[in-house]
Amino acid sequence: MAKKPKARAKRRTPLSREKVLRAAVTLADEIGIGSLSMRRLGEELGVEAMSLYKHAANKDDILDGIVDLVVSEIQLPTIGGDWKVAMRRRATSAHEVLLRHPWATMLIVSRANVGPAMLRYVDATIGCLREAGFSYAMSDHAWNAVDSHVYGFTLQKLNFPFQPEEYAVAAKAFLPKLPADRYPYLRGLSQQVIDGSHDGLHDFQFGLELILDGLERVLRSG
Repeated sequence: MAKKPKARAKRRTPLSREKVLRAAVTLADEIGIGSLSMRRLGEELGVEAMSLYKHAANKDDILDGIVDLVVSEIQLPTIGGDWKVAMRRRATSAHEVLLRHPWATMLIVSRANVGPAMLRYVDATIGCLREAGFSYAMSDHAWNAVDSHVYGFTLQKLNFPFQPEEYAVAAKAFLPKLPADRYPYLRGLSQQVIDGSHDGLHDFQFGLELILDGLERVLRSG
């Protein structure tokens, strides 16, 4: 009687640094950066945590790597074209990317990130501004002003205690705590949110345009 051929063992795709880092990004999106560990990442990839050290020196190396992956998703500004259009697209893209990865903003602002994607991102930004006529010093001030708005607005949006549809309800509950003789203008603003004449939503583009318009005036003044 002929023997049945043995089923072939299922081959696992070998690990690589990119595979490890992409799994870490997905996991951080799902469970938060505070819960990300080498052990948890190993479980996600179906390997022992020790296997990861062939591809990353330690958790800090993982964090640096996943920040760089996130930055690689942001649209680079074009060099030599309309600098305001390029910087507007860059800022809007960065804001959208960071909202997709809620843990990334704090890592970007709190670590010395020098991965290849970050270096390309910063170099293209300086190049865009420099070729538009800004000095190196003003290019530095300009992109940091834009990024401060991007990071600050993103963190505020991610951590604001109310959803947009809850603003009016929250304002109505808060109104009795605002004596008209002490807080007349805050009360007036709250009343407009309550009656729907103002939605109370913070506008990313509003602040961005103020910064870009101010930078344009600086550029024109020489």
